[in-house]
Amino acid sequence: QLQLVESGGGLVQPGGSLRLSCPGSGLTLDDHAIGWFRQAPGKGLEGVSCISSGDAMTYYADSVKGRFTISRDNAKNTVYLQMNSLSPEDTAIYYCAADLPRLQDVCVMTSGDYDYWGQGTQVTVST
Repeated sequence: QLQLVESGGGLVQPGGSLRLSCPGSGLTLDDHAIGWFRQAPGKGLEGVSCISSGDAMTYYADSVKGRFTISRDNAKNTVYLQMNSLSPEDTAIYYCAADLPRLQDVCVMTSGDYDYWGQGTQVTVST
């Protein structure tokens, strides 16, 4: 059974850090483009970051550039999102997603290009 299960969310104070994990089950993540998306209360789904198959490409939304880092550990079949200098505006449910695979050496931040989704992990940035 193909499955992504995010973890690592929680409550953190402004300026703090969290690392989200997205381990794959039933699929080898290095063969897939992996995207991180988030949905804040009352807002639509926003693309945050992605990494292509084989790590040829990474992308960051302007809102997180310089603060977030996406990475992959093939030995653990896991993709991470390191989030630093968090602000209340980063409060959201964070989802990881994998493509079919269809994308080769590129990644995009269009949710429709991703076929497998995790259940989400809540990140709350507050005093």
